[in-house]
Amino acid sequence: MSTLLDVKPLAIADVLELVPKRFGDDRGYFCEVYNKQRFNEETGAAVNFVQTNQSLSADKGTLRGLHFQAPPFAQVKLVWVMRGAVYDVAVDMRSGSPTYGKWASVILSAEKGNQILVPAGFAHGFLTLEPDTIVQYQVDNHYAPAHEGGVRWDDPALAIAWPLAGADPTLAKRDAVFPRLCEIETPFGLSGGG
Repeated sequence: MSTLLDVKPLAIADVLELVPKRFGDDRGYFCEVYNKQRFNEETGAAVNFVQTNQSLSADKGTLRGLHFQAPPFAQVKLVWVMRGAVYDVAVDMRSGSPTYGKWASVILSAEKGNQILVPAGFAHGFLTLEPDTIVQYQVDNHYAPAHEGGVRWDDPALAIAWPLAGADPTLAKRDAVFPRLCEIETPFGLSGGG
């Protein structure tokens, strides 16, 4: 284990929680949010991130997802929270995977500074746990609108344990009408590509 980056497999071994070490004093803290060499060594991945995205969700209970991009524009994502907290979920969509249709989750927070690495071949989404939450993530492929898709957030076959306490989430119109996983011919092979 690195002294600067702690790497932990989640419920699906290919989905990782990363925790960069923080060096604090009376002024606050410093940490390397991302270091390509250390990231590649510690995760065993050889990822070349090409785009950084950021979202602000004003309300607690905002659900974004479950999104994916199909090959040849599939994306690996490295996600973290700059302000607030989210319940982050990755759903395995890889045909032939022993964990196909299973999901892994982690609570990401600005306070903890942890991250999730979502491989290609997974649908991804998150639910905000605090108001005014800012999420930032890097992807290894550019946004390609013609190749984007999604899985319904409340697909009963997935049975994701969103921490909603009986409330309805705030959703984008498109997220509310995504198909269930069984209605999608998955574009992903075991490697996350087509």
